[in-house]
Amino acid sequence: MSLNPQDIQRIANLARLSLDESQSKRMREQINGFFDLVTQMQDINTEGIEPMSHPVDLMQLQTLRLRDDVASEPNHRETNQRSAPAVERGLFLVPKVIE
Repeated sequence: MSLNPQDIQRIANLARLSLDESQSKRMREQINGFFDLVTQMQDINTEGIEPMSHPVDLMQLQTLRLRDDVASEPNHRETNQRSAPAVERGLFLVPKVIE
């Protein structure tokens, strides 16, 4: 799949972008480069290879070095909420924006 200049203009219009000729050309080259990469990946023979549910699955034989989950910052909730216009039960109250 390859995009032409009209495709780029349509995409830019949908995204509400104003691209000049050089920007449009650069964008087309970058997007087409991405499509070329996808095509190369699709051409790879993966027959007989079991899909992984997560990339870390490959590392199951190794121990992941994770730091301890420890609270390191003091709780400043009350201090931070002093300047709030409205607070209820430790939560900031804001105006309703969706009806």
